[in-house]
Amino acid sequence: MATTVSDSSDDAARFRAAQIGLTRLLVRDVRGLRRLILPTRLRESVPDWLAGMNLVVAQYSRTSAALAAEFYDAQREAAGVPGPFAVPLADPPPEEQTTASLRWATKDLWPREPEVATPAQLEPLDVRLDQAEKKAEQVAQKLVADTGRGTVQAAVRQDRQATAWARSAARGACSFCKLLASRGAVYGEDTADFRAHDGCHCGVIPVFRGQRFELSPHAREWERLYREFAEGHSGDQLRLFRRALAEHDSNPLPGLN
Repeated sequence: MATTVSDSSDDAARFRAAQIGLTRLLVRDVRGLRRLILPTRLRESVPDWLAGMNLVVAQYSRTSAALAAEFYDAQREAAGVPGPFAVPLADPPPEEQTTASLRWATKDLWPREPEVATPAQLEPLDVRLDQAEKKAEQVAQKLVADTGRGTVQAAVRQDRQATAWARSAARGACSFCKLLASRGAVYGEDTADFRAHDGCHCGVIPVFRGQRFELSPHAREWERLYREFAEGHSGDQLRLFRRALAEHDSNPLPGLN
């Protein structure tokens, strides 16, 4: 008899809570590094900040991968699949990727001539520093979370007992994440990547041979809303799904409750 796995399982909830806890510690350390940016010496001090951020992102990414491996092992054991398997830990993001993402987060810091500056670049420097810090926190969170998600995806690809993976989204997730989570375990071993945005806390649920994936009650509701209001409207599904969520979802989008 096939066992059932769901995005609402206790293991999935614990894994999400662990990753969110890791994010809190990450944000604490990112905020601590802001002291390295000297407003009167931006060009000289930002490189030191970038070097510190690279170290922090790499450290937390390794922890994220380790948490993901523990989660995968627990899921595999619960599924009762035979044979040993060593989860391959995803590497931290390359330094050039982290640096490029952080340069995007801080692009509004640099002074520009008024005729070519955006409204954000015309704000006082202290405002621009605050905005850059918020963007850097989100960038770092995504890089770290992606390492954990990539660990589970790589395990699914390499484990002969794994067949697919599903996306797990929190009840307060955005419409994009809810839409992808409502599809269930349709993501196969060869799925190339995990589509995520900055601040995304969605997880990856592995599915093994002999298992049946079952949507959680809230994900079933998202699936129903998609089928009723958005399915078949090519090119307009996300907009219609977002409107349906705003009007009918018992777990409304952030900012709408």
